[in-house]
Amino acid sequence: MNALAATNRNFQRAARILGLDSKLERSLLIPFREIKVECTIPKDDGTLVSYVGFRIQHDNARGPMKGGIRYHPEVDPDEVNALAQLMTWKTAVADIPYGGAKGGIGCSPRDLSLSELERLTRVFTQKIHDLVGVQRDVPAPDMGTNAQTMAWILDEYSKFHGHSPAVVTGKPIDLGGSLGREAATGLGVVFATEALFAEYGKSISDQTFVIQGFGNVGTWAAKSIFERGGKVIAVSDISGAIKNSNGIDIPGLLKYKDDVNGGNGTLKGFPDAEVMDPNELLVHECDVLIPCALGGVLNRENAADVKAKFIIEAANHPTDPEADEILSKKGVIILPDIYANAGGVTVSYFEWVQNIQGFMWDEEKVNHELKKYMTRAFGDIKAMCKIHNCDLRMGAFTLGVNRVARATLLRGWEA
Repeated sequence: MNALAATNRNFQRAARILGLDSKLERSLLIPFREIKVECTIPKDDGTLVSYVGFRIQHDNARGPMKGGIRYHPEVDPDEVNALAQLMTWKTAVADIPYGGAKGGIGCSPRDLSLSELERLTRVFTQKIHDLVGVQRDVPAPDMGTNAQTMAWILDEYSKFHGHSPAVVTGKPIDLGGSLGREAATGLGVVFATEALFAEYGKSISDQTFVIQGFGNVGTWAAKSIFERGGKVIAVSDISGAIKNSNGIDIPGLLKYKDDVNGGNGTLKGFPDAEVMDPNELLVHECDVLIPCALGGVLNRENAADVKAKFIIEAANHPTDPEADEILSKKGVIILPDIYANAGGVTVSYFEWVQNIQGFMWDEEKVNHELKKYMTRAFGDIKAMCKIHNCDLRMGAFTLGVNRVARATLLRGWEA
């Protein structure tokens, strides 16, 4: 089942549980606006090349739309649609005043030079500048984009609208980026796990963890777990997987990863752990499994063999609906993505707030506020689980959908 079908299914189940009016349900599913633009740039050798850029703005009932911009050769409109919709529910679950959006350009960023990427980003910004904005739609980095991409968007947008640091988040610190943004998603995952464990009288220090994906989210999550005394016994990235039943030395691994092959390092060849089959990683013996990489990694093929008692969805949509059913029958507790990985968008919101006020926070305040938001959201989800007698995923979806539906009705959607 693809991402859009799965997201729609979760939405429809939540709508049924909430007893939403069928017309309102249909209205909430349809995106507010879909934008598609042609971006033609001269390459470094002087030849012209054209790309398609797009932005899906899903809903703005609760505030400006928010979501990433990805540069990727296979940008699938269905997937982007699903991710835009997911952002609508995610911001509502976190209780931050945004709606959802997502966008990108169908290109291969590896095959473009830095100056070509800059030209492409600026042309894209020129095409959509009047449809995004501080109070309209606030983009952020995603696959294939980073703080530098945001800096170019900010600069190009500001040529039309005057200096507007709050038009994008995930910016470099020197241009109004927030401290703590880099670590936010990974740290948010850990705060979410702590909130869940408080419910079960457990703590991170007495559990073993397996982390799939060792990019930004995986590394920060691993680091925070290690600092709290948790044992990370297996991790994987694109180069393969490693394990150590006594716990991997995470600071040592991070140092190794950054020193090997010029800073774009991988886990491969780390001396203090043994190599394992990456496919075995997801079904490895552990207390907590944290998928931090791609969607759909837990499916009907492997779900029955999962040995973890808890799954924390740090990736977007790592568990497909069939696996969901198999796992919940086994009694595995799944902390859903629309809550577990909301740390990133929450600190993006803090960045936007700081930019609008023109007053920056220190890192301690950012992390303190993040913990407050993540802990409060878990309490709100549990309250919905009790009212509707449902699992955490439906608790989160009913919470998010209900907030958006209420905002929509209050604003007068039939007028």
